[in-house]
Amino acid sequence: MRLLLVEDDEHVAAALVAVLGRHGFTPVRVRTGEEALAALRGGGFGVVLLDLGLPDVDGFEVCGRIRRLTSTPVIMVTARADVRSRIHGLNLGADDYVVKPYDTGELLARIHAVSRRTAGEEPAGSEEEAPEVLVVGPVTVELATRRVEVDGERVVLTRKEFDLLALLAQRPGVVFRREQIISDVWRTSWEGTGRTLEVHIASLRAKLRRPELVETVRGVGYRLALPGL
Repeated sequence: MRLLLVEDDEHVAAALVAVLGRHGFTPVRVRTGEEALAALRGGGFGVVLLDLGLPDVDGFEVCGRIRRLTSTPVIMVTARADVRSRIHGLNLGADDYVVKPYDTGELLARIHAVSRRTAGEEPAGSEEEAPEVLVVGPVTVELATRRVEVDGERVVLTRKEFDLLALLAQRPGVVFRREQIISDVWRTSWEGTGRTLEVHIASLRAKLRRPELVETVRGVGYRLALPGL
């Protein structure tokens, strides 16, 4: 897999390029946001590793521009560890968020997890069995167009937020275990994805403007609340 590494620190980039090469990736390293966008216009990358502290353009802005340009998975790799930055990055369309310093095994696992997602963007479950439109109380989810409305108003979600909502909406009222959600939406069983799930749940609740719709079942997982229950 060709992997685009956007990193301006020479030492960090050199070490990461060596590790990625040993694990079967073909890394292409660029130093700036503009170089990254130019490289992506040529296509052919499986994953983008995006540092946020770039010399020319803030990494958040670069992520937004990448998402308008291509659907290539983006993993933000940064020293910004606060939850607000995580949520902002995911809202811009990042597929994952890794905080420096990180374990290389963790980073490799996350790369494999997001790359498996590129095999298909459809929500988990049988496409033939699932209806085209899911309606749960005030929430309407159109699977084919990936459109979501709450009380008749359009809600714009990232890809992972949509897949998460679509999974819960297919069986409203049923509790989905955290492990099951991670397996179905992120296509991985790796436990480290749990924090990413929590961030996506928080972001989804905020965007739906009805946080009570996505219920936490302590010690188990999450469910989409049925009206009146």
